[in-house]
Amino acid sequence: MNYQDQNEKKKININKAKQMTYIERSVFGVPFFKIHTILPGLVFIILLAILSVWLSNFIGITLMGFEKSPISEVMICLILGLIINNVLKLPAFLDVGFKFSVKKILRLGIILLGIRLSIFSVFELGLIGIPIVLICIISALLITTYLNRKLSQPKRLGTLIAVGTSICGVSAIVATSPVINAKEEETAYAVAVITIFGLIATIGYPIIAFFIFGGNPIKAGLWLGTSIHDTSQVTGAALVFADLWNLTLGLDVATITKLVRNTFMIIVIPLMAFLHVKKEIKTSSEASLSESQIKSKVNIKNLIPVFVLGFLLVSVFRSIGDFGVNTINFAFGIISEQAWGDLIDIFKEFASFLFVIALGGVGLSTDFSKFRGLGIKPFLVGLFAALSIGIVSFLSVSLLGELIMF
Repeated sequence: MNYQDQNEKKKININKAKQMTYIERSVFGVPFFKIHTILPGLVFIILLAILSVWLSNFIGITLMGFEKSPISEVMICLILGLIINNVLKLPAFLDVGFKFSVKKILRLGIILLGIRLSIFSVFELGLIGIPIVLICIISALLITTYLNRKLSQPKRLGTLIAVGTSICGVSAIVATSPVINAKEEETAYAVAVITIFGLIATIGYPIIAFFIFGGNPIKAGLWLGTSIHDTSQVTGAALVFADLWNLTLGLDVATITKLVRNTFMIIVIPLMAFLHVKKEIKTSSEASLSESQIKSKVNIKNLIPVFVLGFLLVSVFRSIGDFGVNTINFAFGIISEQAWGDLIDIFKEFASFLFVIALGGVGLSTDFSKFRGLGIKPFLVGLFAALSIGIVSFLSVSLLGELIMF
């Protein structure tokens, strides 16, 4: 398939997405009459997730004798997904379910994670973590843009890698691509760069975080939340960290830090789009986009991550329930303290299982053969950017993390 055919296919998919209702687009990602197409891939991933949980318990508890398995089911499912998808030739009809798990189930899992914290704790940590998030975002944008220019890569490709590195990985790239008229291959390059380094970070960073911060879950969570690119990768790495050392606070901190970082899409993506267009206007008499066209393409409403709002609402739900238990011994006036605690545990377990499914979907959606032939320079930009942001994040957390008491 040539680039013209790819662009035509992309336009058709965009038109189909526009024709879907808000519920269809936000909840399922497909029209109602195609919901059944989700099931084969989703069932496949659920079975893989169940197998991963069983393997985690069998290896960690049965064979190794631990009370709680130190082997993360999230990591097992991710690795099994990568192996299966890159060794076997899976049928294409499973892809719809794989995409649903990565895009929709992941977000549901994040929303349910809100049950772990009261809304006051969320805002406290979020506000304190903002300086570190800002330092890392600004550094990522500047470093990535500089590296891209030094290696003489296309400006649009540099813009995509910059927003993907600084904000929220693939989501930021997909949101930025149409507003700067990025080519299909440029978007694919950027997604490949973010994906491959994010997968490496998901596997390696949880172990690094434990040792460089001496097991401090707050600093480790801040570092994971600011140094890893994509939301799924941050959550996966944080879950591995929490599973390996039974430090669930690290998961809470990493999740909130990443959600705070995601909200900066509202500012960074329009800003990068305008800067890109101004450079085009200066260097070309026939700029591909005018500033008025950019304004019409950048829809702020579409840049607000809805799952962040869902996370906050669930945190409010937890706070109201806790208040009832602490004052009249009943959550919402009807749920006993014991039942409320059991309900929270169910929410937590269900959210954890959803993340196992989502990370399995990430593995099953990653085809390493697509990374061949992309050239080495975009990956050098991604490599040096990832390493640089990891170092900047480490320094920021080391200096400012001492101020955070949680």
